[in-house]
Amino acid sequence: MDPDELARRCARALWDKDVASRAMGMRVQDVAAGRATLAMPVREDMANGHGLCHGGHIATLADSAFAVACNTYDEVTVAAGFDITFVAPARPGDKLVATATERVRHGRSGLYDVTVRAADGTVIAEFRGRSRRLGRPILTPAEGERNVSCEI
Repeated sequence: MDPDELARRCARALWDKDVASRAMGMRVQDVAAGRATLAMPVREDMANGHGLCHGGHIATLADSAFAVACNTYDEVTVAAGFDITFVAPARPGDKLVATATERVRHGRSGLYDVTVRAADGTVIAEFRGRSRRLGRPILTPAEGERNVSCEI
Protein backbone atom coordinates (compact mmCIF):
# COMPACT_ATOMS: atom_id res chain seq x y z
CA MET A 1 0.00 0.00 0.00
CA ASP A 2 1.17 3.52 -0.79
CA PRO A 3 2.55 5.23 2.39
CA ASP A 4 0.18 8.19 2.06
CA GLU A 5 -2.84 5.88 1.64
CA LEU A 6 -1.74 4.03 4.78
CA ALA A 7 -1.42 7.39 6.54
CA ARG A 8 -4.99 8.36 5.54
CA ARG A 9 -6.38 5.02 6.73
CA CYS A 10 -4.60 5.33 10.07
CA ALA A 11 -5.79 8.93 10.46
CA ARG A 12 -9.39 7.88 9.77
CA ALA A 13 -9.21 5.08 12.36
CA LEU A 14 -7.71 7.45 14.95
CA TRP A 15 -10.06 10.35 14.13
CA ASP A 16 -13.18 8.20 14.36
CA LYS A 17 -12.35 7.64 18.06
CA ASP A 18 -11.07 11.16 18.88
CA VAL A 19 -14.18 12.58 20.51
CA ALA A 20 -12.30 15.43 22.24
CA SER A 21 -10.80 16.95 19.08
CA ARG A 22 -14.02 16.66 17.12
CA ALA A 23 -15.98 18.26 20.00
CA MET A 24 -13.68 21.28 19.77
CA GLY A 25 -14.64 21.67 16.10
CA MET A 26 -11.35 20.42 14.67
CA ARG A 27 -11.17 19.01 11.17
CA VAL A 28 -8.39 17.09 9.48
CA GLN A 29 -7.48 18.92 6.28
CA ASP A 30 -4.57 16.87 5.01
CA VAL A 31 -2.61 13.76 5.97
CA ALA A 32 0.49 12.10 4.55
CA ALA A 33 3.16 9.86 6.05
CA GLY A 34 4.59 11.78 9.03
CA ARG A 35 2.51 14.91 8.34
CA ALA A 36 -0.93 16.28 9.20
CA THR A 37 -2.81 19.56 8.92
CA LEU A 38 -5.81 20.27 11.18
CA ALA A 39 -8.04 23.34 11.42
CA MET A 40 -10.14 24.65 14.30
CA PRO A 41 -12.47 27.64 14.59
CA VAL A 42 -11.97 29.66 17.77
CA ARG A 43 -15.40 29.83 19.39
CA GLU A 44 -16.60 32.32 22.02
CA ASP A 45 -16.54 29.55 24.65
CA MET A 46 -12.78 29.15 24.05
CA ALA A 47 -11.95 32.65 25.32
CA ASN A 48 -10.00 33.22 28.53
CA GLY A 49 -10.40 36.13 30.96
CA HIS A 50 -8.63 38.48 28.52
CA GLY A 51 -11.00 37.65 25.67
CA LEU A 52 -8.26 35.72 23.85
CA CYS A 53 -8.26 32.07 22.85
CA HIS A 54 -7.21 30.06 25.89
CA GLY A 55 -3.71 28.64 25.45
CA GLY A 56 -4.98 25.19 26.39
CA HIS A 57 -7.19 25.15 23.30
CA ILE A 58 -4.28 26.16 21.06
CA ALA A 59 -2.11 23.48 22.67
CA THR A 60 -4.86 20.90 22.15
CA LEU A 61 -5.08 21.75 18.45
CA ALA A 62 -1.29 21.39 18.10
CA ASP A 63 -1.32 18.15 20.10
CA SER A 64 -4.09 16.72 17.91
CA ALA A 65 -2.15 17.52 14.72
CA PHE A 66 0.92 15.91 16.32
CA ALA A 67 -1.12 12.82 17.22
CA VAL A 68 -2.40 12.38 13.68
CA ALA A 69 1.06 12.89 12.15
CA CYS A 70 2.85 10.43 14.42
CA ASN A 71 0.19 7.74 13.99
CA THR A 72 0.48 7.53 10.19
CA TYR A 73 2.56 4.33 10.10
CA ASP A 74 0.02 1.85 11.52
CA GLU A 75 1.72 1.66 14.89
CA VAL A 76 0.03 3.02 18.02
CA THR A 77 2.06 6.07 19.03
CA VAL A 78 1.53 8.27 22.09
CA ALA A 79 2.96 11.54 23.32
CA ALA A 80 6.00 11.32 25.58
CA GLY A 81 5.89 15.08 26.10
CA PHE A 82 5.69 18.43 24.36
CA ASP A 83 6.67 22.07 24.64
CA ILE A 84 4.73 24.98 23.22
CA THR A 85 5.63 28.63 22.74
CA PHE A 86 2.82 31.12 22.20
CA VAL A 87 3.89 33.82 19.76
CA ALA A 88 0.72 35.83 19.07
CA PRO A 89 -2.84 35.80 20.42
CA ALA A 90 -5.83 34.22 18.71
CA ARG A 91 -9.35 35.51 19.23
CA PRO A 92 -12.89 34.18 18.95
CA GLY A 93 -13.84 34.18 15.29
CA ASP A 94 -10.33 33.20 14.14
CA LYS A 95 -9.72 29.97 12.26
CA LEU A 96 -6.50 28.29 13.34
CA VAL A 97 -4.54 25.83 11.22
CA ALA A 98 -1.95 23.49 12.76
CA THR A 99 0.60 21.81 10.49
CA ALA A 100 2.58 18.93 11.99
CA THR A 101 5.80 17.69 10.41
CA GLU A 102 7.92 14.73 11.42
CA ARG A 103 11.54 15.64 12.11
CA VAL A 104 12.92 12.22 13.05
CA ARG A 105 11.81 8.69 13.93
CA HIS A 106 14.39 6.42 15.51
CA GLY A 107 13.79 3.22 17.43
CA ARG A 108 10.54 3.73 19.29
CA SER A 109 10.92 7.51 19.55
CA GLY A 110 9.96 10.40 17.31
CA LEU A 111 10.20 14.17 17.19
CA TYR A 112 7.56 16.37 15.53
CA ASP A 113 7.19 20.13 15.02
CA VAL A 114 3.80 21.81 14.75
CA THR A 115 3.17 25.39 13.66
CA VAL A 116 -0.21 26.91 14.51
CA ARG A 117 -1.23 29.80 12.27
CA ALA A 118 -4.22 32.12 11.94
CA ALA A 119 -6.00 32.23 8.57
CA ASP A 120 -3.94 35.28 7.54
CA GLY A 121 -0.71 33.31 8.07
CA THR A 122 0.24 34.87 11.41
CA VAL A 123 2.14 32.35 13.53
CA ILE A 124 0.22 31.84 16.77
CA ALA A 125 2.31 29.10 18.37
CA GLU A 126 5.21 26.71 17.83
CA PHE A 127 4.97 23.23 19.35
CA ARG A 128 7.52 20.40 19.58
CA GLY A 129 6.23 16.95 20.43
CA ARG A 130 8.09 13.82 21.47
CA SER A 131 6.45 10.50 20.64
CA ARG A 132 6.79 6.89 21.73
CA ARG A 133 5.67 3.92 19.61
CA LEU A 134 3.98 1.09 21.52
CA GLY A 135 4.54 -1.70 19.01
CA ARG A 136 0.96 -2.61 18.15
CA PRO A 137 -1.09 -1.83 15.01
CA ILE A 138 -3.72 0.88 14.72
CA LEU A 139 -5.73 -0.69 11.92
CA THR A 140 -7.97 -3.68 12.24
CA PRO A 141 -8.23 -5.83 9.10
CA ALA A 142 -11.54 -4.10 8.18
CA GLU A 143 -10.01 -0.62 8.56
CA GLY A 144 -7.05 -1.60 6.41
CA GLU A 145 -9.39 -2.56 3.56
CA ARG A 146 -11.71 0.47 3.65
CA ASN A 147 -11.35 3.17 0.97
CA VAL A 148 -10.49 6.55 2.49
CA SER A 149 -10.46 9.88 0.68
CA CYS A 150 -7.98 12.68 1.37
CA GLU A 151 -10.67 14.58 3.31
CA ILE A 152 -10.91 12.94 6.72
